Amino acid sequence: MNQSKLFFPALLICSLFAVSVAAQDNGLTEEETAAAASDYQQYCALCHGADRQGHVNDHAPSLRSKSLLETSEHRIVENAISYGRLGTPMPGFNEEVGGPMSRAEIRRMISWLRGKAGVSVADLLDVPLDPVLGDVELGAELYARECTDCHGAEGQGVTGTALGNPAMLSLTPDRFLRHAIVNGRQDTEMPAFGGKLSDDEIDALTAFLRSRDTGWAVEKPVYRAPPPPEQWVINPAGEAPAFELKDDMYVMSADLDQALREGKKMVLLDTRVISFWQMVNIEGSVPMPYYTESRDLDKIAESLPNDGTWIVTYCECPRAAAEYVNGQLKQRGFENLAVLWEGIQGWLALGYPVSRGRTEAVEVAN
Repeated sequence: MNQSKLFFPALLICSLFAVSVAAQDNGLTEEETAAAASDYQQYCALCHGADRQGHVNDHAPSLRSKSLLETSEHRIVENAISYGRLGTPMPGFNEEVGGPMSRAEIRRMISWLRGKAGVSVADLLDVPLDPVLGDVELGAELYARECTDCHGAEGQGVTGTALGNPAMLSLTPDRFLRHAIVNGRQDTEMPAFGGKLSDDEIDALTAFLRSRDTGWAVEKPVYRAPPPPEQWVINPAGEAPAFELKDDMYVMSADLDQALREGKKMVLLDTRVISFWQMVNIEGSVPMPYYTESRDLDKIAESLPNDGTWIVTYCECPRAAAEYVNGQLKQRGFENLAVLWEGIQGWLALGYPVSRGRTEAVEVAN
């Protein structure tokens, strides 16, 4: 599979989506502004503070910071609000996981937060998904020296945000973490380290934080290769699941989890970029990015079982990429196709198990 080339129709879909979101971000009416402010006070002020100052309850971070909100173009903040932070008091507010807000209301509130922080659409920064490579051992030393007073020796949070949360670390790009270290969080006690630490030291500190996404034991990650075609079918000797699909397309997380626990036969396709699969995935899934070129998809299709075996696709947005790949497979004659309704963010927020696309080797002392 060629991972470096884009499948342009899918790219166009994502580009149009980004444009529509951008237009919305700049276009809040007075009525929408008032509604967003009201939502914030109702749902967020208890922990984040009436004036977004943060740390009123449960180590909830400040939402005033420009450096936070200018890096949310890739919906980092949206996903945190929608699906919460498993293992912390931050719940998921998206109605799809039992919360009180629609996705449109969440985006409206993010637009309001950006406006309050002085961030326009033109200010939004691209956050590449490539990993930050650094010396994990050096990063551990820097963390102990520079970060423990505020964030805790084990990332539990003191006056600063709890950084030892696997859900946050697993689903946050390295470049987002690095940007926060370099620029700090304005209007908070988090300083900018860009003028204090060298680039290599900042890379080391970022790599150290990344190493904690499976727990607070520091280990250097060794990335796994995607599974070969002969391992694509999960539970090949099992029976087929009896999915009851929502709108003839969507399988709910609870039903998929039950089928996996019961050893049902299926294929799981992770339609995100492979770097996200490496960070966290549903165990047994096969990375098949939505942008895979048609000729490569034809080759992949030859290795997929076309005998009625269920094929479930999932993504993070929470369904667009998965629906796209689902449609491509349908055009190639596949049946028994389903899309995970909540996406992997919802799957994680609901507490279902995930795996890392890497093994953990070479323990590093604290």
